[in-house]
Amino acid sequence: MRTMRGALLALAIGIIVGVGATLQFGIPGRDGSAVGSSGAHKAPSLTRAPAPAVPPPAPAAVTEPPTAPVTGLPDFATLAERLSPVVVNISTRSQRKEQAEPPSHPRFRGPGQQGPQWPFGEGEPKDFTEPFERFFGPGPKQQHQAPQRSLGSGFVIDSEGYILTNNHVVENADEIVVRLDNEQEHKATVVGKDPKTDLALLKIDGVSGLTAVPLGDSDKLRVGEWVMAIGNPFGLDHSVTSGIVSAKGRFIGAGNYDDYIQTDAAINPGNSGGPLINLRGEVVGINSAIFSRSGGNIGIGFAIPVNLAKELVPQLREKGKVTRGWLGVLIQKVTPEIAESLGLEQSHGALVADVIANGPAAAAGIKVGDVIVEFDGHPVNESNELPMLVARTPLEKQVTLKILRDKQPIDLPVTIAELQDEETQVAGGGDSEKLGLAVQTLTPEIAENLGVEEAKGVVVTAVESGSPADEAGLRRGDVILEVNRQAVEDTDNYKAALKKVEKGKNVLFLVRRGENTIFLALKPPA
Repeated sequence: MRTMRGALLALAIGIIVGVGATLQFGIPGRDGSAVGSSGAHKAPSLTRAPAPAVPPPAPAAVTEPPTAPVTGLPDFATLAERLSPVVVNISTRSQRKEQAEPPSHPRFRGPGQQGPQWPFGEGEPKDFTEPFERFFGPGPKQQHQAPQRSLGSGFVIDSEGYILTNNHVVENADEIVVRLDNEQEHKATVVGKDPKTDLALLKIDGVSGLTAVPLGDSDKLRVGEWVMAIGNPFGLDHSVTSGIVSAKGRFIGAGNYDDYIQTDAAINPGNSGGPLINLRGEVVGINSAIFSRSGGNIGIGFAIPVNLAKELVPQLREKGKVTRGWLGVLIQKVTPEIAESLGLEQSHGALVADVIANGPAAAAGIKVGDVIVEFDGHPVNESNELPMLVARTPLEKQVTLKILRDKQPIDLPVTIAELQDEETQVAGGGDSEKLGLAVQTLTPEIAENLGVEEAKGVVVTAVESGSPADEAGLRRGDVILEVNRQAVEDTDNYKAALKKVEKGKNVLFLVRRGENTIFLALKPPA
């Protein structure tokens, strides 16, 4: 019995071993199927049938905001390589009267000198003695001519050699040198300039192969759009910076025609006159100014819209200057407080603060206190919009002004005249001896901005470089209170006082500057 059980056990083990060998080694049979050592056919392998597909439950419908297409970073390298050759370096040289300083007092020092600081504040000792020199002369100082040099940028707008830049880059320059991308230098001449918009058109002759940069459309420029600036900051040729358009239509107080593009692309001294370029390689602005407390870039730069330049360049090229329309009013912003006082529902338009005698506005019947809300069919929402609308109007054209007077709308026809330069309108000695400054009546708004308590006098709006006013030390923003000890309350008083000045005689101004009042003596040219 035990023998039989052992045999059965051995047989079972053999069968198991044979089947295992067949599965492990896959010995082929006659029909090509794998067989074990016993020669038995391998049973077909079993493959688990896939489970029937059960669709997952549909997710709940979720409404997501559309996403903007993902794009790569701007290719500034290609733009810089293509457009750098059209950007030029502009250097100027001019002669300016200066005075040689006597040796400084050994106990005191100016900025950068060794020794104790001058006790009356920052600056050199000349700051202390200057008021006395106005009346008693320069003493031992010797006048001499010291050359003044400046650097700026520009860009080629015509293959014939026309270059656009800022007026302040070449103002009063005796010599202008343009250096191209290939290091060649050429003397340039001023074809035309417009100080009111800070634009100047130059020309270099005898140069072939110049490439003009395409001019874009600054009106289509969007806030947040990428831009690139190329220029020569601090004389570092063809420096490239980038950023975005921070804002448009900025009024920064540079003049009546402010309409600046604000950008955070780095702009520094020497960038003036260089191009602001969009990603299509088109110039959309002319870099002109920065806001800075230190003199360097802090991410707030301003550029003149290229559309304004395209409008003025033909006049600069043809006549060397820009002819503008003139209305003959002084205006100010309608603040919410002023609107409430005038009984207006909203603070918009331009408030007439003064009407120039014998001007177009006076002839049309415009009065102080009127609010201009429409000019020739164009709404006037802000006061700074009106000067540009008037300036662009053809001379002798009759336009319709819509004004609010005592809350009632009135339409007045007015014929636009030509705007004359301030220098020819404001002069001393019977309008024959020019002092080189422009003024306007001090309005309450301007007085508040300047920190002046009483709105009396005239405020200096511009000073011509090298003029008697500049030599005397007058600055933009000064408030003239007296002329030759005669009180001045407005521009009419100011002009009347100047007419009384004898030819060749000095003019004594009492000027408020900040919280201080000082006398300044102007010597008209002989």
